Amino acid sequence: QVQLVESGGGLAQAGGSLTLSCAASGGTFAAAAMAWFRQAPGKEREFVAHISGSGGYTNHADSVKGRFTISRDNAKNTVYLQMNSLKPEDTATYYCAGGRFVSRTQSHYDYWGQGTRVLVSS
Repeated sequence: QVQLVESGGGLAQAGGSLTLSCAASGGTFAAAAMAWFRQAPGKEREFVAHISGSGGYTNHADSVKGRFTISRDNAKNTVYLQMNSLKPEDTATYYCAGGRFVSRTQSHYDYWGQGTRVLVSS
C-alpha cells in the first residue's frame, strides 16, 4: 500500500516562500505520476500542479504559474512544491496525490496524503 506524507507547511508572509515535501513509501515511486492539490477554507479542492514519473513533464494551474514549481527526486521518493511570491489567497491545506498518469482530475489519483496546512498572512 502506497503511503504519502506531506510536510513543510506553516505560516508565511505575503511575498514569502515555502517548500512542501511529499515522501512516498510502499510502491514504485518512479513509475507514479504525482500531483499537488489544495483546498482553501469553504472551497472545493483544486488542482495546483502535476509531474510525470520521470519528471520530464510538468503542468501548473494558471493561478500559481510562475510562482510555484513542482519537482521530484526519485532517489529520495519525494515530490516537492516550491512556492514563491506567496499570496493570502494561497492559504489552504495542500495535498499530495499519486496515480498512474498525470491529470488535473482528482478522481484519477489513487493515493492521497493527509495534507499540510499553509497560512499566508497579508
